[in-house]
Amino acid sequence: MAQYNVLILGSGGREHALAWSLSRSPLLGKLYISPGNPGTTVHGENVAISPAGDTTGPEAWFEAVEAFIRDKEITLTVVGPEQPLVDGITDYLETRGHKVFGPSKAAARLEGSKTFAKWLMHKYQIPTSESMEFSGETALDDLEDWLSVDNQNWPVVIKADGLASGKGVFISRNRTESLEHLGKIRNDTALRKAAGKLIVEEFMEGEEASVFAITDGRNARLLISAQDHKRIGEGDTGLNTGGMGAYAPAPVIDERMLRLVEDTILYPTLGAMQLEGHAYRGVLYLGLMITKDGPKVVEYNCRFGDPECQVLLPALKSDLLELMLATVNFELDKTEVVMSGEHFCCVVLASGGYPETYTRGLEISGIDKVSDDALVFHSGTRSADGKLLTNGGRVLSVVASGSDLQSAIDNCYREVKKITFDNAYYRRDIGAKGLRRS
Repeated sequence: MAQYNVLILGSGGREHALAWSLSRSPLLGKLYISPGNPGTTVHGENVAISPAGDTTGPEAWFEAVEAFIRDKEITLTVVGPEQPLVDGITDYLETRGHKVFGPSKAAARLEGSKTFAKWLMHKYQIPTSESMEFSGETALDDLEDWLSVDNQNWPVVIKADGLASGKGVFISRNRTESLEHLGKIRNDTALRKAAGKLIVEEFMEGEEASVFAITDGRNARLLISAQDHKRIGEGDTGLNTGGMGAYAPAPVIDERMLRLVEDTILYPTLGAMQLEGHAYRGVLYLGLMITKDGPKVVEYNCRFGDPECQVLLPALKSDLLELMLATVNFELDKTEVVMSGEHFCCVVLASGGYPETYTRGLEISGIDKVSDDALVFHSGTRSADGKLLTNGGRVLSVVASGSDLQSAIDNCYREVKKITFDNAYYRRDIGAKGLRRS
């Protein structure tokens, strides 16, 4: 049997889950993760890849990655986070003869530019909310003037066009809130950079969920649905975060709804990208609102979600490496995806104070007490002097399964309670919406 060396780019919980899943494949030769984290060392070799000398910028890093690929005879590079994809790492490596699981720079605009995604959906009549675009040097002022008109239908959704680490979307319930949100964009350097263009959308009523598909541009294989929990507080209150937990499958997306998503959103999106000359390959994340009129697109992402990846991959019974190789070799039509019939729950342990100010360097204990039936994925950790320490806002993801959603939730929280560090915080209502719907 052929053996394939694989490189994963990234360092979070998503990349730890990818490393765990790929390490289970009999096709795997050597697995490298760059930069990885203390958890990924169990499944492969963490490596630091950086440009030589004082050179900076994406292309200098791409060059260093390509040199590592040649040196280690890497068959497949798996790009975890969105920024390298939006910057064009797939194009750079593919033009030099390397296989990459992840979309091209042009295709990654589905996530990297919300105005492009909206334009595509409106042009090809893919279900989404109505919207208006504001661009140019006066975009913020123009949107503020527009929102000051007395006849707005509140709430509205304000989105920065570019990548903003999950912080570029604001739901404004009234004029006062909208002005506060525009003020945040003006006063935050990263947000202001992402807001060269702005979108204001109608607010969609319904329940959010996500559907993931692996695609080679023409063929697609659906994975199960999932539901993320973005807000820091229980009951979906407080500030947005990178994600405080997830569960899968989401009851709001039953088999009929999944087929509807496939027919009205997934394949129309892939067809639209083909017609625009930018076939989409990799994993496509469909962020959806399930409304009374059916599923509508809230956003596209060009990679696995985090923490959705942590519940999707344990549910995948098929060989992930085999699926990825079929994708990059345009042979996905020859494969099938088999998912577990169980339910999965993921709870994120975060540093107290996240997503604002928090302390790093706190000792973590109790992971060794977690049951073998559960999984712990590292997100923001580091090792020092033989100790495992916190090193980020989202620190760990704990995942457990069960025959139904309630048992998956119960099993997960039982394991969460075994792990401790000072001022640890986690939501205690992950999956509650799914239980209500069930």
